[in-house]
Order: sequence, then C-alpha cells, then structure tokens
Amino acid sequence: MSSTGKVSVGMPTRLRSFDPVRLADIEYRAWVGYYLRRWPQVLIALVRLVRMGFGMDWRRTLHGAWLMLRAAQLWAPYPDNDPDRARACMRRFYTLVKLTYGEPANPAKAAELEVDWWRVHREGQYRDASQAIDEAEPAEELVESLTRLYCYLYGEPEAALRSAAVHRARAMDLSDQWVRQGCQPDSRLLPPEHAALVRSYTALLAAVHH
Repeated sequence: MSSTGKVSVGMPTRLRSFDPVRLADIEYRAWVGYYLRRWPQVLIALVRLVRMGFGMDWRRTLHGAWLMLRAAQLWAPYPDNDPDRARACMRRFYTLVKLTYGEPANPAKAAELEVDWWRVHREGQYRDASQAIDEAEPAEELVESLTRLYCYLYGEPEAALRSAAVHRARAMDLSDQWVRQGCQPDSRLLPPEHAALVRSYTALLAAVHH
C-alpha cells in the first residue's frame, strides 16, 4: 500500500496475503462465541479478524468489527431474525473494505452474497439433523454459495476457490453437530472443526496470493 492509500501494483494486499492458521483460529473462536451468545468474545475475535484479515487502520477496523457483530446479532435469532438489517450492516462493512482497497466493486452485491450463504447454511442446519457428520459430504448448495462469494471478492475462477469453500462448509457441519450436542467445551468435534478452517484458509491463500 502506498502512502496515498492506493494499492501498489504487483504487491499482494492484506486481502490476498494473510496467515491462514491465525485467521482460522480467530474465526473458530468467533463461531464458538456466537453459538454460546458470548457477544464480547465475538467482538474481540472480530476485531482481530478484521485487523489481520483486512489490514485496515484501527478506526475502520473497530467500525468494521462492530458492523460484523451487529450483522451477526441481527441474524442470530431463529426463526425471527432480520436479514435485511444484517445485509445492510454487511454492505456498510464491505464499503469500508472498498474505501481501503478499491474492491469489491459493489459492496451491496458482496453483502448480498455474504448473507446468502448464511441463509443456505441456516436452512441446512435444520435438515438431516440426525445424519452422522463424520461420514457426510458438505451440502453442495452451501459449497456453491461460498464459492460465489469468494469468486466475487477475489475475481478468481470457481475451480481455484472451490476447495476453500468445501473445507469451510465442512467446518460448519462440524460446528452444527457440536451445537446439536449441547456445545460441550471438551467435545471431540471442536479440533476437527478448527482443522477444517485451517485447511479452508490455506486453500484460499493458495488461490488468491499473487
């Protein structure tokens, strides 16, 4: 990034250059906090996620983390959540990203794709609840929804980004099973969930870092 705030040609931005293990660990902590409704824990994780994953200055980092938290809180209730207001928060978040990096081109479109995979995931949470996740493949609809978001944000082909989406969907499946089993802190499901997020961010970095 140059002193003018414009992205230097040939230099990967923070959007395309990140530590996949650290980001996976932060997102894992955010997920656990979300399902336990520990909102301060979620906010702390989101501040770290925005700072490390998006590399914005502290003012935009704190604003962005707050917007993500509000979006999560508006989405969380079931079945009476507020997807429109959650989408509005994410539009404002992606506007901050665009102000920093010049992308995504259309923050409203990015927010629409973001909240769409939330919808697809939630619908899947309440289907086939008795299915053994250890033996199941992630739902194709969720993988496709995540891939669409990644393609829009990074401008890379679907084939390059699908692996990241598959691993992230797998992590969600494990998280969902953990929730159904009572959110036990010593659950055997938590380590593979964390590992799936690491694999997802590793695959994402491999696809976008150039």
